[in-house]
Amino acid sequence: MFNWVYFLVIYCIASTSALYFHIGETERKCFIEEIPDETSVVVNYKVQLYDPRTGGFMPSSPGIGMHVDIRDPDDKTILSRVYSSEGKISFTSHAPGEHVICMYSNSSAWFGGSQLRVHLDIQVGEHAINYGEVVQKEKLSELQLRVRQLLDQVEQITKEQNYQRFREDRFRQTSESTNSRVLWWSITQTAVLICMGAWQMRHLKKFFEAKKLV
Repeated sequence: MFNWVYFLVIYCIASTSALYFHIGETERKCFIEEIPDETSVVVNYKVQLYDPRTGGFMPSSPGIGMHVDIRDPDDKTILSRVYSSEGKISFTSHAPGEHVICMYSNSSAWFGGSQLRVHLDIQVGEHAINYGEVVQKEKLSELQLRVRQLLDQVEQITKEQNYQRFREDRFRQTSESTNSRVLWWSITQTAVLICMGAWQMRHLKKFFEAKKLV
């Protein structure tokens, strides 16, 4: 029971994140999102342009857009294209691990060096599903919709648990590899010290023998 509660809390915290950040005309911002395999991800974003007259931010002009690059844990490109100043990006992970989401403006000439504010909302797993569209498409009743949501939540929690096991296994392998390298390094150092000691003893013996002959 404890494990399920723990993963439910972690799942609810990690499955969605909303933030905003400021970006310059040549600046590139990247975010790392840890995602289980076969998990849907939706990224909603909106770009605003800094207004020096008011000191605030206003809707950006139609020419301003964002170039979005998404790479998987194996550093393979999942998505790379230019979007408008506001929109939604969706993709499905095919490998568990850290996915890198990078964003930068598609041109430096259209806003004359002004600063941009980018609102970003990343939704993972069950949170990425639009249940309004699901109801209309599948003609679900309220009870059926609730059952569907619960099943999706259970499936996502299972994926999160599997991902935690994957991380623990990877950490254990890294620890074992590190310990093995430390052990062999210690053995090598000891062997080098023994060889140096033997070499010094040999030359000292020859030195004293030469002294006696003299």
